[in-house]
Amino acid sequence: MKYLIVGLGNIGSEYQHTRHNIGFTVLDAFAKASNVFFTENRYGSTCEIKLKGHTLILLKPSTFMNLSGNAIRYWLQKEKIPLENLLVIVDDIALSFGTLRLKPKGSAAGHNGLKNTQEVLATDEYARLRFGIGNNFPRGRQIEYVLGNWTPEQETALPERTIRCIEMIESFCLCGLELTMTQFNGK
Repeated sequence: MKYLIVGLGNIGSEYQHTRHNIGFTVLDAFAKASNVFFTENRYGSTCEIKLKGHTLILLKPSTFMNLSGNAIRYWLQKEKIPLENLLVIVDDIALSFGTLRLKPKGSAAGHNGLKNTQEVLATDEYARLRFGIGNNFPRGRQIEYVLGNWTPEQETALPERTIRCIEMIESFCLCGLELTMTQFNGK
C-alpha cells in the first residue's frame, strides 16, 4: 500500500529553519532516520521509505506554501495514491509549541497551504497532522513570527517533538487513521 506524506514549507535558505517550514523539518528528519535522500522532481523533492510492506512517498513541494495543492494533486495522480492515504504536515499557531494533532479532515483554519490544497483537491477530506508552533507574538506580528526562527528553548525541544511526529506518521500508515487520531501535548 502506498502513502503520500507531504510536509508543507517554502523552498529557499531564508525559510529553512523557520516555524512555517516544520513540515519540511519533519520530513528531513524522517528521511535521515531512514537513511534515504531527497531528490529533486517535478513539483518538489521526494524520497521513498519502505515501512513493513508499505511504501511512503515523502514530498516537500517546491511550489511554495500557498500553492502546495498543485504538487499534492500531481503526486497523488502520478503514484495512484487514494486520498485516504494522504497525510499533510503543517504548522499551527493555534496550538502551543510541540502539540501534535492528527485529524481526518477539517477546515484550513486560515492556513494558506491547506486552503490551496482544499481548493485544488476540491475537498477537505484528507488527513492532516498539525504541529503546534505557538502564538507568542505581539499583535500584528504574526507573519514575522511564523516566518521567524525557533527560540533557543524550542530549538532544544524540537528533535524530541519531531521524533514524536514521525511516530505518528508511521502509526497512521501502519494502523490507520482511526487508531492514530490523537493529540500529543509536549511540555
